[in-house]
Amino acid sequence: MAEYMTKTQTEFPCARRPRRLARMDQTILANEGDAQLMLRYAQGDAQAFDLLYSRHKAPLYRYLLRQCRNRAIAEDLFQEVWGRVIRRRKHYQVRAKFATFLYRIAHNCVVDQFRLRTRRHDDQSEPVEDSSDSLAAPDTERPDSRLADEQFRAAFQRALDALPDEQRAVFLLYEESGLGLDEIAEITGVGAETAKSRLRYAVNKLRKALVPQ
Repeated sequence: MAEYMTKTQTEFPCARRPRRLARMDQTILANEGDAQLMLRYAQGDAQAFDLLYSRHKAPLYRYLLRQCRNRAIAEDLFQEVWGRVIRRRKHYQVRAKFATFLYRIAHNCVVDQFRLRTRRHDDQSEPVEDSSDSLAAPDTERPDSRLADEQFRAAFQRALDALPDEQRAVFLLYEESGLGLDEIAEITGVGAETAKSRLRYAVNKLRKALVPQ
């Protein structure tokens, strides 16, 4: 029967799924919210997962990289986060935004990694460039502008590294996840006021560290 179906689809193109319908499916998926895509994926729609992955891969990787300050560890955690998403797909329920679900997993992975480092007394941090996208104006092509930008990024990274772990976590979640403070509080397991206070302290410390002396 399988051989017959394959032959039929080969010899009679009209038996294949029309391209227009396939494009309509893609358009419908593109307009779906994250939670609905996750539900579709839980039911076996691999295209829904592809779209979720493409939407969230860049900010998620930046969050992990800026938290861990080690490219190899960030890449391992990136794979682990998506692996957990895949393993938990059948149990996913729309109780919050998909991003809350995703970054809670990411936050827990980072916490586990920090605990492992602490037990091993192992600091594997390394200089990490800020990979955020920017539109370069003509003046930024000048060597002096480029040097000033590199110096600012290095100073920002040092200031970010100097933040207490809980303040850095809230700041990076706020920067990368697109979530509000209520969701960030839920992810980090603290009250909303505590999350707000940690973000305020983090921003103030970063501003102070970047003021020219």
